[in-house]
Amino acid sequence: MEFLRYLLLFIHILGVAAIVGVWFANFRKPGVTALQFHASWVQLLSGLLLVGVLEMGDLAPVNNIKIAVKLIIGLVVFVAALIGYRKQRKGEEVSTGLAHAVGGMALINVAVATLWH
Repeated sequence: MEFLRYLLLFIHILGVAAIVGVWFANFRKPGVTALQFHASWVQLLSGLLLVGVLEMGDLAPVNNIKIAVKLIIGLVVFVAALIGYRKQRKGEEVSTGLAHAVGGMALINVAVATLWH
């Protein structure tokens, strides 16, 4: 069970690295890439599975309020990435605010995860 927890944590960290890394790399010419979109749903899924494993295995205490805040922020990242990805696939321009919302909210989610004790 502990191996599964660390595997999900690894996948979760890779997801946020992809979202924020692409955001930093394209900061001057913002957009939403396919990698950011796919990483956003990987983030949601791995985060939910991670909480499930923690609750099921009683491996660590879970702060449900913190998880709810992170879920809401994660949903905002996913929806913004979905909208931006669809616009980009259609050839439409993705607004700067939407592109920065994807990366910025993912970074805020990392801050919530690490600074909220």
